[in-house]
Amino acid sequence: MNNHNKSRNSNRIIRMIIVDDEPIICEGLRMTIEWSQLGIEIVDVAYDGEQALQIVQSEPIDIVLSDIRMDGMDGLELAQQIRTLYPEINFVMISGYEDFEYARRAMRIGVSDYLLKPVNIDELKAVVSNIAARIHEHEDNGSKEEDVLWLLNAIHNKAEHAESIPLRRCNGVGGSYRVIASQLADYEQFFGDKSAEEIRDLQEDWKNTLQACIHSAGLSTIFAFSHPNLLYTFVHDSGNSMTEQQWDSLAGQAIANWHRESKIVIAISATYTETENTSEACERAKQLLFYSVLQSDTILTEQLCKELEIERKVYRSYAPSGDWASKLSSCLYRQEWQESEAMLKAFLAEMRQNRLLLPEMLSIYEEQMALLRQRLRSNALHIDQANERKHPIDLHHYNSYEAIEHQLLEELHDLLEAVGNQSVNKSYWIVEKAMKYIAEHYSEDMKASEVAEWLNITPNHFSYIFKQNTGKNFKEYMNDVRIGHAQRLLATTNDKVFEIADRVGYKEYKYFVSVFKSVTGMTPKEYRAIKASI
Repeated sequence: MNNHNKSRNSNRIIRMIIVDDEPIICEGLRMTIEWSQLGIEIVDVAYDGEQALQIVQSEPIDIVLSDIRMDGMDGLELAQQIRTLYPEINFVMISGYEDFEYARRAMRIGVSDYLLKPVNIDELKAVVSNIAARIHEHEDNGSKEEDVLWLLNAIHNKAEHAESIPLRRCNGVGGSYRVIASQLADYEQFFGDKSAEEIRDLQEDWKNTLQACIHSAGLSTIFAFSHPNLLYTFVHDSGNSMTEQQWDSLAGQAIANWHRESKIVIAISATYTETENTSEACERAKQLLFYSVLQSDTILTEQLCKELEIERKVYRSYAPSGDWASKLSSCLYRQEWQESEAMLKAFLAEMRQNRLLLPEMLSIYEEQMALLRQRLRSNALHIDQANERKHPIDLHHYNSYEAIEHQLLEELHDLLEAVGNQSVNKSYWIVEKAMKYIAEHYSEDMKASEVAEWLNITPNHFSYIFKQNTGKNFKEYMNDVRIGHAQRLLATTNDKVFEIADRVGYKEYKYFVSVFKSVTGMTPKEYRAIKASI
């Protein structure tokens, strides 16, 4: 069985065989040079191409050093076979000046390293050392890419890659692991308008800052960005020697060494000893980052967040007032932007005061917006899907209360404009606006024509849409509003009836009594007596 695909690293010994049909030359090349000092192991020697091929098929080999002219399978045919079967093996050909045609054919099949007879020892050492360096560089680059791929698969919980390089590299080594999740605070504010190249430079500085601190403690790492503002660091503590205080010190040093516009926020998972648990550690570290809105200047650990959860128990039952969506829909119909904006800001401030994390805040907000849209649609308002968010808000990009508020206010403004552009339903919000005006001015001498003028529509059109939307004409509606306020005053104050009549907009006492009886079925005094007896 061929073993060429074994795990490799930049410190491993490079394995080579020497092939020549003259045994004395093979042994001479083997013994003349201190190969071990070059990081090379001479695995075996072969006296023809067939024997060399057998060795290659049974041993992991990196370099074949072969003469070009040999009895049986010569060096050219051996090179052809190896290039076909094991293209990763490097081939060094030894040829004489008279073998130029052979050498040219070897070039065509991809042999690029040559030595001319008689072999110069320094030249041979230089050629082999250069090949070893190329192998190490290639393997290091490949290993890094595989490491990152493994960590990304762990982040996204793809268990099918459990047998990847980092698992084998750590297997049997012992020690413990942690995952550090980090992000930049107020990302949208400081980096939202940066170019892709500027973001790449930012990420490189970010990774190097963490790497310098972690490597100073002798720990090994794998870094992977799963988002422009979310860096995962897999850390292997092979000696399992790091204390909690040392971990905090490392993270604190990284934060102190960062000198960009925004600070680094760091969350550290609990220690674990099996690499199979990396997916769980990645997810947990990411969740810890959300607590940064509560503890902005602290390294986020499992213990700290447990303490925060104990403090937050009293807030978990938070729910907005039941009529929030209804009130906001009225504001949208009336096209009252300032009032709508104030309502949303107050709602978000209330959730912030209740120490809700950003995902919790958005979840409650989305529930309320679903109720709002349902109410809008129940009133025959057809909100275009273009006015609905296509994707969830990115909480790594918009990772502060302020950034979330800005996003939601923009959405609300778009929704208000969409409602205003629905001409079929404009009558609804016109009437809503009129009703608000009446509620604020009911005690004044008011006529339908005056309200119509205030709304900048004709009196006839106003009378029509008002009756259509409320089921009552303007005068009936005004009486209902005024009598409703009179009922409250009769039941809760000792004011005289004529005083109450004046306060709610009736200058003639007898007319007030007449209207009150027509609306309630009793006189003001009878109503007060009944309320007093309850």
